[in-house]
Amino acid sequence: QLADRADLVIIAPASANSIARLAAGYADDPVTAIVLATRAPVLLAPSMNVNMWSHPITEANVLKLIDTAGYHVVGPGDGFLACRWTGPGRLAEPADIVEAAANVLTTQDLAGVRVVVTAGPTYEAIDPVRFVGNRSSGKMGVAIAAAAQRRGARVTLVLGPSAVPTPIGVNTMSVENATQLQWALGDAVKDADVVVMTAAVADYRPAKEAKQKIKRGQLGDTATIELVQNPDLLAELGKARGSRSTPLLVGFAAETDDVIGNAEKKLATKRCDLVVANDVSEPGSGFAVDTNRVTLVDPSGAIEVPAGTKYEVAHRILDHVVAMRAAQAAKPARIAKPSKKSRKR
Repeated sequence: QLADRADLVIIAPASANSIARLAAGYADDPVTAIVLATRAPVLLAPSMNVNMWSHPITEANVLKLIDTAGYHVVGPGDGFLACRWTGPGRLAEPADIVEAAANVLTTQDLAGVRVVVTAGPTYEAIDPVRFVGNRSSGKMGVAIAAAAQRRGARVTLVLGPSAVPTPIGVNTMSVENATQLQWALGDAVKDADVVVMTAAVADYRPAKEAKQKIKRGQLGDTATIELVQNPDLLAELGKARGSRSTPLLVGFAAETDDVIGNAEKKLATKRCDLVVANDVSEPGSGFAVDTNRVTLVDPSGAIEVPAGTKYEVAHRILDHVVAMRAAQAAKPARIAKPSKKSRKR
């Protein structure tokens, strides 16, 4: 019953002896019997002496379990071992085992897909102390990066100033302002299949940045800061893509009124495939909180996503992205009609 009920079997720690017995197909104790009888995926977390781990027989056994039985392996880590040797052989950290288990259980419908995600705010400096910014925490974008990575994507995260921990296995580029974000995107999107623009980029920046801190009263009783417009990065991506279907372009619209109407305008003017809109004035939706409620707006209409954690909402957004990519792939290729000059007479 244990073998039949399991969604995933984790062996942690998996010793050299356990790995050898599994590779040989033994079923004479509870562990090997359950593993041999289950149809669930199996995740091994090896832990052993460094020389045992590097032994050719152990290496062959691990490869056999991966190649023949489709087992998954996390670790081992590198460090000081119980046998007083130092090197690979430490049991993977609990967080890494949990991460690996979640990856195994998640559908890999974005396997190999190159996804670029922008997240967080931008800080446009007034002087070395002050800046023009916004309330974005980066939580939604980081959640999308983590969810895409878990679904098998090769993820690049371009992250503005944020205290949110970045996901394991995600290539992260840190930026501070819109200009740096523009430069980072220029490299990141060259080979991208999907670009998700969650970053809350400041619309304006100070025309001049003071090199020294502006002292209180230095500018008089009232002060005016001249602002200039930042580049519209989403519109630039849409324009550069032109009529091509890749990368699939996802924009975000943080609104306080006429949420759907503004999202539809953004969809058209920025040449996006999908706009994720939310009302940041609603409790539990928007900046800094761990939950969100969004509406997905594409050329076919609007779909409301129920409120949930930002990670849950991230997966619903990616579900829609996967469906859109499948629809694009299913479209028959256009065959160019011969010009009048090339037609037979």
